[in-house]
Amino acid sequence: MSRISYLETHDLRFPTSRDLDGSDAMNADPDYSAAYVHLHTDAADGHVGSGFVFTIGRGNDVEVAAYAVLAPFLVGRDVEATLNDLGGFWRELVHDSQLRWLGPEKGVMHMAIGAVVNALWDLKAKRAGLPLWQVLARLSPEEIVDLVDFRYLSDALTREEALEILKSAEPGRADREARLLAEGYPAYTTTPGWLGYSDEKLVRLSREALEEGFTQIKLKVGGSVEDDIRRLRLARETVGPDIRIAIDANQRWDVDEAVAWIGELAEFDLAWVEEPTSPDDILGHAEIARRIAPVPVATGEHIANRVVFKQLLQARSLSYLQIDATRVAGVNENIAILLLAAKFGVPVCPHAGGVGLCEAVQHLSMFDFVAVSGTLAYRRIEYVDHLHEHFVTPVEIRGGNYVAPLAPGAGVDVWDDTFVNFEYPQGSAWRADDDSVVAAAG
Repeated sequence: MSRISYLETHDLRFPTSRDLDGSDAMNADPDYSAAYVHLHTDAADGHVGSGFVFTIGRGNDVEVAAYAVLAPFLVGRDVEATLNDLGGFWRELVHDSQLRWLGPEKGVMHMAIGAVVNALWDLKAKRAGLPLWQVLARLSPEEIVDLVDFRYLSDALTREEALEILKSAEPGRADREARLLAEGYPAYTTTPGWLGYSDEKLVRLSREALEEGFTQIKLKVGGSVEDDIRRLRLARETVGPDIRIAIDANQRWDVDEAVAWIGELAEFDLAWVEEPTSPDDILGHAEIARRIAPVPVATGEHIANRVVFKQLLQARSLSYLQIDATRVAGVNENIAILLLAAKFGVPVCPHAGGVGLCEAVQHLSMFDFVAVSGTLAYRRIEYVDHLHEHFVTPVEIRGGNYVAPLAPGAGVDVWDDTFVNFEYPQGSAWRADDDSVVAAAG
């Protein structure tokens, strides 16, 4: 028997605001950041569970503080018993009355719980000697549904219905796993589309995306409609008529404004419009979706929990559902969301526009393909070409597809030198003489 001995936390920030990487209509100068938690045990194998919450800078402060609140729930805990009942562990933390009061099931504490849950899954996969997606995809349907909390979902998805979805996908699991290993998982890239980029950089990166085999790119919009029209025209001229172009407003508009603005851009044959309004406005999304059809709506990266996803699906507010590996309460809740999407027949195209998100969320999509939805139709994982060099097992893109990872774990470990250089505020990158860089993250 081994026990969790201590939690180690890190405030890791990258000064991406210097080059406007990640810039959009609502976030003009983001510094890609990750509030890390590492779970250490007294086991002889030396494995450490890694998890994080993605922020754009100052959010790290509150997430690291939240990890300290969670430490008493973990330190001294039996590792094997916990890893064998991650559904029970999830419910214990999420349903704790005093932690729950801070949400319920949303916000800083919910995301911190997600990081801890993800760290435990990382530890479980490392102990199994398998990548996380294979650990999940090889669970029985019964084991998978045991991970899910069906409270608040049963009017849309019952345990029995979820079990039926999973059992219907069982016969083709081996073939789909083999296909995934041979061909990879489709990707699209947001790399050309950050709002702060010059027209020249947009064109160059769009051309490179085409050459690298991507069949979809995404552009940020919402600054001004004239700029959006010009940038979309440049992108369409660069990639031609056969490459899909999605747009992302990052919650910029009210409902009527969204409908009017999207109408101005519809001539460019939009693959989807992402986050056209507040992520909490379920009925607003439904109204926009109805009025801009056939342009599809995509959303999800800022959705707080499985309940809101349920309502978005019930209201037909979206055509593409976008999970995020660190927004909700970890792997377990994302499994619930994948099952909801399968029930409603809505394709899942994850958000991965942030440090570590590509590495993390690929495992969830690959699990979905093998064990839940059983299809790649209309599905793509977002890809951004930023900061992968900091990861011990970075994502690999080949011919516009994610290569299925084989390294044990969830793929989110970073190099020790990265903590030395980018830990805030003592890292060498933050001790630079450029006061404006430090101010952007402080």
